[in-house]
Amino acid sequence: MSLQKFIVRTLLKLPDNLLVKMSGGKPRAIDGRILDARAQFLAAQGARQPSITTLDPATARAGSKNGLALLDGALHPGVEVSELQVPGPGGPMDARLYLPAGAQGPLPGLVFFHFGGCVIGDLDTCHVFCSMIAGIAGCPVLNVAYRLAPEHKFPAQVEDAVAAYRWANDNAERLRMAPGRIGVGGDSAGGYLSAVVAQTAKREGFVPPALQLLIYPVTDWNWKGGSMDSCADVYPLTREIMDWFGAHYLNDPAEAADTRVSPMNEADLSGLAPAIVVTAGFDPLRDQGAAYAEKLKSAGVSVTAHCEDSLPHAFTAMTGVIPAAKSACERIAREVGAALRGG
Repeated sequence: MSLQKFIVRTLLKLPDNLLVKMSGGKPRAIDGRILDARAQFLAAQGARQPSITTLDPATARAGSKNGLALLDGALHPGVEVSELQVPGPGGPMDARLYLPAGAQGPLPGLVFFHFGGCVIGDLDTCHVFCSMIAGIAGCPVLNVAYRLAPEHKFPAQVEDAVAAYRWANDNAERLRMAPGRIGVGGDSAGGYLSAVVAQTAKREGFVPPALQLLIYPVTDWNWKGGSMDSCADVYPLTREIMDWFGAHYLNDPAEAADTRVSPMNEADLSGLAPAIVVTAGFDPLRDQGAAYAEKLKSAGVSVTAHCEDSLPHAFTAMTGVIPAAKSACERIAREVGAALRGG
């Protein structure tokens, strides 16, 4: 463990009241919710650093990677991890396969896409969380690194996500997954891509996912008001950062109306895969995630939806320092296991 990591983790073991005192003096409250004391401390420290909006994408990726390494937990015990590549429309995509202890297969599986606004992030971004899903849900997880903007703009990420999901179905035996019992999931941009994969499967007629796991997903890149305003300056995702992501991702702002960019704009959501939709209380994306869950329900889709009220965006990468984040991720993993196994 690095000295910096040791210091961060030691500080975050302090009592809540001291952490709050060191982070502004009183608990952070927005929309009737109280931010977790450890998340508030991290936010206070993060505010002292330059925003990624002041950086070029390559520097932002490196900074984000180093920062997240201080916060993540340990791999779930017994999970076997292997490296592989998945063919994609732009060339081979790096991927990792997580197998639960004693996996014999074929088992229900999950294809997972990381967060990062389609601009930052890699396989390490969700490495620990993918191991938690595999170990707790008891299912193989394929973690896929799709292409990033601005080097590869829309629709490259969508094409990669669709290709990865379809490849997993065609190669289920190799992955120890059960054909027809493979879900798709992700957080933030990864949740957005998962929603688009589910819609594309219906539109194009290929094997639909058994589940769509949407963790604080982007569902409308033009969303205004609500949590986009009240949580505009929260840590670690701000409205300004969302605008920065969009400017790098889209070829033209008008593309935000496309259902492959904003899945909320799809008129007919009937017949889509069952969904688990998880939002975070301190997140500008909170309201659009909740709205998409309600739209799915109105279309007759089976939906399990809940908000982790005290947590910020990206909590899936904070399991090593925020106990509430670890508990939330464990709960999500149990829900995934139950959903993929049919209850």
